[in-house]
Amino acid sequence: MISLPWAKGTTPLMLAPMQGLTNDALRTCYIEHYQPDIVFTEFVRVQTQSRKRIAKAELGEIAAHSSDVPLVVQLIGNNASALADGAMQVQDAGVQHLNLNLGCPYGRMTTGATGGELLRDPESLAELLMALRRSVRGSFSIKCRAGYSDPRQFFKLLPVYLDSGIDYLILHPRTVIQQYSGCADHDLTAEVASRTNLPIIANGDINCAAMGQKLLQETDVSGLMLGRGALADPWLFQRIRGELPGVSDEGQRRNDLYQLLTDLLPRYLVKFCGERQALMKLKDLLNFIPDECLQRDIGKLKRTTTVPGFSTVLESKFLC
Repeated sequence: MISLPWAKGTTPLMLAPMQGLTNDALRTCYIEHYQPDIVFTEFVRVQTQSRKRIAKAELGEIAAHSSDVPLVVQLIGNNASALADGAMQVQDAGVQHLNLNLGCPYGRMTTGATGGELLRDPESLAELLMALRRSVRGSFSIKCRAGYSDPRQFFKLLPVYLDSGIDYLILHPRTVIQQYSGCADHDLTAEVASRTNLPIIANGDINCAAMGQKLLQETDVSGLMLGRGALADPWLFQRIRGELPGVSDEGQRRNDLYQLLTDLLPRYLVKFCGERQALMKLKDLLNFIPDECLQRDIGKLKRTTTVPGFSTVLESKFLC
């Protein structure tokens, strides 16, 4: 029997894969302080035209994961044989949980469609999923949009997913063409979870504890995946579990952001080449902090050009 990346009878709260954001430094920071149950890599590109299906640097980062918190490697690609080879390489690097990206709305490579684009061809998708299932020794999941242009397409795709033998499914209930516009339709998530025994993980617009708790209490979802909401409020995992108050005041939010950035800065200086790139990566993260009360001072952080300048603004404006 294949083991899921969470214990039977528990409700997993996962940190979502977000390209350019959830690198190993950020994942480690979240594991140490904010307690997600499961973390995902950024999507890992599987090369079709190279024998080295996965880049050496990405394999090294995967192999370096040493936490007891399960790591799921998310693959993105479009060739069944190449993806199967890539899955074997990842597993040889020590990871037992794999996921296929069927949700990225910008999913194209030079060799063809990837991500959400694959939903346009269910027949080829079925072949690809079957090939991956045969190659994955541990848990195998997908992260998908509801459909390409029609959210009800999900129910035509569900038999394809079930026949392929996936172990669980992460649903972002928008279409591919919606990208990130509009709202995630969690009425659809609830309908999906009620119509299948496959574990369904809800993802998309879960930005506060009340929303997460409502989904867990009023639907049959097996867990939640937190993305932008967990960047805006790293403590969201504990809030949903009821371990912290559901909301915080402005002073606490300022201090929380100070603690997050203070922890990430030295990690990013080690990971990235030089101060400039480390600052750029931190500023990318700031784009996902929607708190209107903090925007003026977040703007001051974004305008800094040196690490000392960044640290001075951070301490003067956010340390309470």
